[in-house]
Amino acid sequence: MSDTVSPRPRIAARRLELAAYPFTIPFRPLCGDADLLGHINNVSMAAIFETARIHFHHLLGRHPHDLGVRWLVAAVDLKYVEEAHFPYDVTVRSGIGHIGNSSWTLLSAAFQQGECVATCDTVMVMKGPKGARIIDAQIRRIMEDNAAVPAGKTLA
Repeated sequence: MSDTVSPRPRIAARRLELAAYPFTIPFRPLCGDADLLGHINNVSMAAIFETARIHFHHLLGRHPHDLGVRWLVAAVDLKYVEEAHFPYDVTVRSGIGHIGNSSWTLLSAAFQQGECVATCDTVMVMKGPKGARIIDAQIRRIMEDNAAVPAGKTLA
């Protein structure tokens, strides 16, 4: 058994490709997002993914409050693939992964100069006043139309 640590997390190769995601939002990092070495710090990268997630969910067309529900973050899995550097722009690409009855996973990846620097998987749950709420057919269709693309398929 080796004591060496792999510098790169295990991530499916398709997740590292720009073309795997239908939604794009660009970010221009601020000076305050960088550490003393010029790397975009991990807290700033998490905030970039959070902002991208909120913009992506506007695609669904209706605010959760209008539906009498809340969309809650149940889990976030952020993996750093490469160092991200200031002042280069960060582009976040996103698409829906799994869709359940009352939850879904948003798959996102951050890119700088065409290279993936981080991925973020966010599990969301829909809650109503009495607990879990089923995803309605209209929102499910929009989610399916904005799915991340599995290997072997291309975006239309």
